[in-house]
Amino acid sequence: MKRFHFTLLFIFLTTISFEINAQTCKPSGGIRGKKPPPGQCNQENDSDCCVQGKFYTTYTCSPEVTSSTKAKLTINSFQKGGDGGGPSECDNQYHSDDTPVVALSTGWYKGGDRCHKFITINGNGRSVKAMVVDECDSTMGCDGDHDYQPPCPNNIVDASKAVWKALGVSENNWGDLDITWSE
Repeated sequence: MKRFHFTLLFIFLTTISFEINAQTCKPSGGIRGKKPPPGQCNQENDSDCCVQGKFYTTYTCSPEVTSSTKAKLTINSFQKGGDGGGPSECDNQYHSDDTPVVALSTGWYKGGDRCHKFITINGNGRSVKAMVVDECDSTMGCDGDHDYQPPCPNNIVDASKAVWKALGVSENNWGDLDITWSE
């Protein structure tokens, strides 16, 4: 009988542990969109501008990083005057569109812990290494610091044109691609 109880307890604890590990990142809040001042939202690469009064979900976390983390690849210009806004968070510098660099959603960015580290991105049947240089802010947006764009979702790898080219994605399909990435 003790063995039966021990087995049930083991199954219960294993199930609880699995459920805790399988939980996904939940929203941390939200913000209301503000209308950008004229000419203040850069729509290069089909970037969205905030809409007055629209509710945007925010996140302080991202899904767990694994050896094959699922994500959405988006496109961003890290160059001066590009849709990325100001200089990159990691080094306060701009980066050429011809350099394979990325910004990660807030939870994956880990307060800068991944700055200047390389990640491997797999998509479109190819892979590419890219350096983390910026945060795709999932906690704030719709202001001048964020180019009047909404907060990022919590599962974004925002990549330069060089990354898209290396993955062999035709230019007319740049902007949104299901990928996996790893450290």
